[in-house]
Amino acid sequence: MFILIGATVFSLVFQAADGPIWVEHLLTSLPGGPVGFLIAVNVLVFFLAFFLDYFELSFIVVPLLAPVAHKMGIDLIWFGVLLAVNMQTSFMHPPFGFALFFLRSVAPEKQYVDRVTQKVMEPVTTMQIYKGAIPFVLIQLTMVGILIAFPQIVTGSLDKEVKVNMEDIGAQMRDSLKSDEGATPTDPYGGPEEAAPGAEPKTEPGAPGAAAPAAPEPSAESTESDPMKAMQDALKAQNPKP
Repeated sequence: MFILIGATVFSLVFQAADGPIWVEHLLTSLPGGPVGFLIAVNVLVFFLAFFLDYFELSFIVVPLLAPVAHKMGIDLIWFGVLLAVNMQTSFMHPPFGFALFFLRSVAPEKQYVDRVTQKVMEPVTTMQIYKGAIPFVLIQLTMVGILIAFPQIVTGSLDKEVKVNMEDIGAQMRDSLKSDEGATPTDPYGGPEEAAPGAEPKTEPGAPGAAAPAAPEPSAESTESDPMKAMQDALKAQNPKP
C-alpha cells in the first residue's frame, strides 16, 4: 500500500514538473527509430528490475514510456505485453527476486533424511538457487527478442483498427442537413399530405380564424357507468323536493 502511494505521488510530482516532456524528447531522439527505442527501453527495464519491483515499474516507468510509444506508432497492446514479459525477470534475479525468496523459504537449510529413499539429502544453498534461476532469465530474454522480431504473435489475433476520416463525416452531415431543409413535410407513412377533393382546408388549433373545439357531450354510457351519479339519482327519486 505504501509503495503504491509513493509511486503515485512521485508520478504526480514528475508530471507537474513536465518530466514526461523531457523523457519524450530524450527517447524520440534515440538513433534507430522505433527499433532503437524498443531496445533501449527493454534494456532499461531489465536493469531497473534489479532494484525495483514489478509494481513500481508498472506505476512509475510504464506511464512515462507508453505516450512515447504511442507517438511513435507502436501498438500499445503489443508494447504492454513486451514490457510485462521483460518485467517478469524481476521475480527471478537478485537482489529483489521474489521467486528466489519464495524458493529459499521452502528449500532445506540443513541435511535431512528422505522419508522414501532413506538417504541423507544435502541442503540447498542460496547460491544454488541463484544459479538455477539463470536459465529461466535467459528464456525470458529470448522471449522478449522473439516478441520484438515477430509482433504478429500478439497483434495477429487483434481486431484491425478502423480509421475514420472526420472531414468526410462532417461533409456528409452538412449535406444531409441541407437536403432536410429543402424537403417537403411528409406524413408518418412516407407520402406527402394531400387534402381530399372538396374538403375544407385544415387549420391548426390556436391559429387565427380557427374555430374553438366543441366541448364533448356527456354520453349515457358515462353516466350509467358512474356509481356516484347513479346513487345521487336514486336518492333524488326517493326524496322528491316539494
